[in-house]
Amino acid sequence: MSIRLFDSKEQALRDFSPLTPGRVGMYVCGPTVQSSPHVGHLRSALVYDQLRRWLTHEGYQVTLVRNVTDIDDKVLDNAKAGGVEEWWALAYRMEAEFTAAYDLLGIQRPTYEPRATASIPEMIAIIERLIERGHAYPAADNSGDVYFDTASWSNYGELTNQKPAEMEAAADADPRGKKAPQDFALWKGHKAGDPESASWKSPWGVGRPGWHIECSAMSTKYLGTSFDIHGGGLDLRFPHHENELAQSAAAGDGFAQYWLHNGLVSVGGQKMSKSLGNSVFAADLLDKAKPVVLRYLLGSAQYRSTLELHDGAIAEAKASFERIEGFLDRVIRDAGQLASADVPAAFRSAMNDDLNIPAALAVVFELVRSGNSALDSGDVATAASQAAEVVAMLDVLGVNPLDAAWATDSSQGDAALDLLMAELLEARAAARANKDFATADLLRERLAAAGITIEDTPNGAHWSFNGR
Repeated sequence: MSIRLFDSKEQALRDFSPLTPGRVGMYVCGPTVQSSPHVGHLRSALVYDQLRRWLTHEGYQVTLVRNVTDIDDKVLDNAKAGGVEEWWALAYRMEAEFTAAYDLLGIQRPTYEPRATASIPEMIAIIERLIERGHAYPAADNSGDVYFDTASWSNYGELTNQKPAEMEAAADADPRGKKAPQDFALWKGHKAGDPESASWKSPWGVGRPGWHIECSAMSTKYLGTSFDIHGGGLDLRFPHHENELAQSAAAGDGFAQYWLHNGLVSVGGQKMSKSLGNSVFAADLLDKAKPVVLRYLLGSAQYRSTLELHDGAIAEAKASFERIEGFLDRVIRDAGQLASADVPAAFRSAMNDDLNIPAALAVVFELVRSGNSALDSGDVATAASQAAEVVAMLDVLGVNPLDAAWATDSSQGDAALDLLMAELLEARAAARANKDFATADLLRERLAAAGITIEDTPNGAHWSFNGR
């Protein structure tokens, strides 16, 4: 079965066929670094990390570009409101927060991570082409603004299946210089009150780029004028991605062959948004559980669906992940190091079906269930074979608890606890061998009071603490 992806532009599942066999170029809209990252940012980055990992597993060489929008109205406004740092300092500080959060969740670094401010010449070149082709115009009021002429492009609205007359007016620049309310800014002339450092020279005067032109320039700069996949959050379909597609196609670029959009995050049944005051910031979430558990939680839904965060979501994810960890711990105790394996056919089928993570996880848990049953019956060889497949699947999803990437600073403490428990279990075994059951039971009771469970098996006693 070939990989099938839901193309938002076609509103249909399509067989994935890259422009260059064996190679995939993917552009993902990254953050506008105006403020600290929230769960929606993490979920979006994680979705495309999962896709990248799967494409890589299937033999593709993936070039992933994820941009940083470091010049934008919101960045300037937030810096001005804070009043204590330059806009570029705020952008740099927020970018560092995003990078740290991505790293904690095991989201692989992109192949290239360009900042918008490093691609100004490429943006100006696209705008010049649009003017030459009759699809853009400088504002008549000599403000230095340049707009995309939506009426000149008959395909405008094709991504979101809208008619221009029915669209909301573009609110990204002063409307006085526009021919039509839907025309959007490609270049913004310098205005009174704008920082001098937020201005670049252009054929239309000093100014700065509009939001949409930034991604058109960065994607084609690093991936070429035609590339395979453009991804981002569902909230970016309009106006951002609609405008990207229009200006890039009007400039003569083939642009993205597949458009993917991940679903948003809901908190307590409501869409997460600043206006509702229910945003869950990355720093708050990362304090609530181990990063691998949070990655499991944020990556457990089908990417196009809404991810619901409710009061018990983290506890449920923790319990589910501990089932996996517990199974692997049991197998390793009895079988030792696991052999390597490929993913099962059912897992591959689920992943090829538009990255159906819930169905893929169902394969994981079915093997965990049957593997535990095999251990219960003493069939260690079967359990070990199934555990190897579980590890292969977890590696693809980036949530393998045996991976050194998830090791924490507590490893030294864990080693000390392992040593202490080994001595206590040895003392308990000696008491039982000497038929001193009172001492053996007392040791078990004291450990239970400390939250440590003892399991007696044909291969000896084993212990666990809070699912470990």
